[in-house]
Amino acid sequence: MPIKNRFAETHAEITEWRRHLHQHPELMFEVHETARFVEEKLRSFGITDITTGIGRTGVVAVIEGRQNTQGRTIGLRADMDALPIEEATGLEYASTVPGVMHACGHDGHTAILLGAAQYLAETRNFDGRAVLIFQPAEEGGGGGREMCADGLMDRWSIDEVYGLHNMPDYPVGEFAIREGALLAATDEYDITVTGQGGHAAAPHEAIDPNLAAAHIVVALQSIASRNVDPLGQVVVSTCTMRSDSSAHNVIPHTVLLRGTVRSLDPAVRDLAQRRLHELVDLTARAHGCAAQIEYHRGYPVTFNHAEHTHFAADAADRVTPGTDRATPPIMAGEDFSYMLEERPGAYIMLGNGPGPTVHHPAYNFNDDAIPAGCSWFAEMVESRLPVN
Repeated sequence: MPIKNRFAETHAEITEWRRHLHQHPELMFEVHETARFVEEKLRSFGITDITTGIGRTGVVAVIEGRQNTQGRTIGLRADMDALPIEEATGLEYASTVPGVMHACGHDGHTAILLGAAQYLAETRNFDGRAVLIFQPAEEGGGGGREMCADGLMDRWSIDEVYGLHNMPDYPVGEFAIREGALLAATDEYDITVTGQGGHAAAPHEAIDPNLAAAHIVVALQSIASRNVDPLGQVVVSTCTMRSDSSAHNVIPHTVLLRGTVRSLDPAVRDLAQRRLHELVDLTARAHGCAAQIEYHRGYPVTFNHAEHTHFAADAADRVTPGTDRATPPIMAGEDFSYMLEERPGAYIMLGNGPGPTVHHPAYNFNDDAIPAGCSWFAEMVESRLPVN
């Protein structure tokens, strides 16, 4: 069978774990109960080499293979944190924490890796070591960066590292991947435009920062349309525009713009940052205003290494034939990128079937994807660390 028989047998049990995690979501680095749940499950599988507190609240566990003549180690990663969203699914196992829900499927990712851990600890049908990485704070906190800063790769001698993410509106249990840039670098900006407030009836006696801010929003779109090679990819989105006045008849003194810049190439990333600063400064000054810019570099590009992408796709084909090996890149960000900067590896997308997209209050991870995800993690270890 493409799906390993063991995961068909344990599917209901793993689903229970996933739904428990869904009911008890935690944010960012505050995943204390989730990490405790993970540790308890790992110990119940007979895994004893477990370290907690990596990257503040991450969990790392080691499973030794049947033999270790190769001396090689494969890392497998799942994220654990939820989002500050009020759930609107109406499910019987909906979040019990007001304003917090697993709206990105990290509950599913964690359950899948636990299911793979249970199987690998039972069978140990590989030559080497599997290191299980349960990471906090993927949703903006950079938990992957923090785990790497705590020496994740060197302390556990990880040779290569792999992860997966569910993909809504893609056939459930099927896989998609691409060599090179799969997910974007994600930067953020805060722009404060300062003019001179006044009465709406006398705009000539004020300096209107609203007008300058509106022109800045439009000007920033020229980065993608006129500065970056049309074959390059960049998205500049101004998502917040807020002044210091809420009155109908008051021209404000300041306007705050907030947004994000997403790119797939380091050179494009540098160009977009430089042009943003130039456009904002010059456009504000052209309207008699001043602009203060705070530009924050976020997650780097999630870059799949060629050899390891090939192995990951082959393993996926053995689980569910027909893997898409040239899926279009996605302009969302992912802090697994930090792990791929330290070690070669690959990140793969797992179909979640039809339904609301991630970060939507009605999103739900599809439990039917669990056997395929578990099988892929297990297959990666067994195929990369074969017993001779």
